[in-house]
Amino acid sequence: MAPGTRLGVPWLWPLAALFAVSALLLGIHIAGELIEGEGFGFDIPILLALRVPGHLDTPVGPVWLTQSAIDLTALGGFTLMWLFGASGIAFLVYLGRRAEAAWIAAALIGSSLISTLLKGLISRPRPALVPHLAWVDNASFPSGHAMISAATYLTLALMLCETYTARGVRVAIVAFFSLLVVLIGCSRVYLGVHWPSDVLGGWCFGTVWAAAMFAANRALKRRIV
Repeated sequence: MAPGTRLGVPWLWPLAALFAVSALLLGIHIAGELIEGEGFGFDIPILLALRVPGHLDTPVGPVWLTQSAIDLTALGGFTLMWLFGASGIAFLVYLGRRAEAAWIAAALIGSSLISTLLKGLISRPRPALVPHLAWVDNASFPSGHAMISAATYLTLALMLCETYTARGVRVAIVAFFSLLVVLIGCSRVYLGVHWPSDVLGGWCFGTVWAAAMFAANRALKRRIV
């Protein structure tokens, strides 16, 4: 199958491009509003809805849900992100997919640098509305967990898809990693360490970065061929 039709559905490419551009514009809008000192009306209600009324130190739901959120948030943390990223890189190198492995490294390192840059530029305070259920020590926007996990896990998923031809397998891979990214982002809000808009912005920028890595890989392949 030719590289340009590898996704199997011709109209999927423009749809993917539209989605990426929309995500970028949304991320820029959120960042722009925060730079101007504006906020978002949905942030406070969502955070409060996730805590027991009158007991803001207690999250809603069963006790095990809090531990599950802590476990999920760890999957977007520095240690596991680099561990899984390195594992994906090693696997692709083993398969002879060195270019794909290099793009995963670029996704991980690049998104980390961009996240740090945006945090320093915007310097949004962490939510003080509810007690934090996880340790944090830097600025709030964007959520590094949401952004870096989106960039790295989605790039990993897309590069792994390049090793398979069965559409069902590729869909399953992307769906699994997409769900993982969503759960990681949601865990940050549930634990009270990020405003929902932090996570939304992180998802936007991370997804765009993953799309850029995938597009760059495809473009490089076409030039080589």
